[in-house]
Order: sequence, then C-alpha cells, then structure tokens
Amino acid sequence: MAIFFITLGFLALAIAGISIKIWAKKDGKFAGTCASQNPYLNKEGEACGMCGRLPSEMGDCSEDQ
Repeated sequence: MAIFFITLGFLALAIAGISIKIWAKKDGKFAGTCASQNPYLNKEGEACGMCGRLPSEMGDCSEDQ
C-alpha cells in the first residue's frame, strides 16, 4: 500500500510540474517541440511532420508559413 501512495505522489508531482510549466510559458506552449529541430530524432534532415519546416529553418510550429 505504501508503494501505491509513493507512486501516486510521484505522478501528482510530475503532473503539477508540467502544469506549472504550461502556466508559466507564454500562451501555454512548449518551445522547440518540432522533431526536425532535434538532431537525434531527425538524422536525415527531413521536414517536420506538423509544420513542414526543415531543420535549417528552426521556427516555431505555431507560426504560419
């Protein structure tokens, strides 16, 4: 039963941390969420699946193209 409460506490702490980050950020958006900006996820230099930008453009997915 103690492990259940410890796990529940850690989950609550994680959710609270993410909530605070969203609340503190302008417009509640995470910065740099495009996979094209991460060299470990995009080794071939492909365009972002969400906004279509290339890694060299390094923009925000929420901006219009």
